[in-house]
Amino acid sequence: MSDHARIKGHTVTRTVHVEASRASVWEALSDPEVMVKWFGDVVRFTALEPGATGSIEWDDYGSFPIEITEVVPGDSFGFRWSGIPAEKLDEYSTHVRFSLADAGTGTDVTVIESGFETLPGGTLYRRDRLEQNREGWDVELDELVTLLEG
Repeated sequence: MSDHARIKGHTVTRTVHVEASRASVWEALSDPEVMVKWFGDVVRFTALEPGATGSIEWDDYGSFPIEITEVVPGDSFGFRWSGIPAEKLDEYSTHVRFSLADAGTGTDVTVIESGFETLPGGTLYRRDRLEQNREGWDVELDELVTLLEG
């Protein structure tokens, strides 16, 4: 089993190992039709390219706008997203970056979520958001592993 997500400074980091090809992992991270099987209930992008916008929705939590910042197929995928349900990205957004690396017969997936230090609302709010998202990445990346390892 993989380590839990960690908070270091104002970032949340977690690496999980998946016994699956980089191509399969990439598809799960970047194709909305596969993303919904582990991350969100509805995922929409206008395109898979930097600057494209969209949203990730959870039935129980609402819709979170995103803007794609980085697309390197098979290697890395980044986006800004709102930390709270919203119509558009604002000062409450943070940055998420997934990177992939070959590891034995499978793939290591690392997520780094950053930008919490610039959130409005002061230290307590930022700490709460860090902790909520740390727990979130534990749940979501475990679901990714389960999906890809069947």
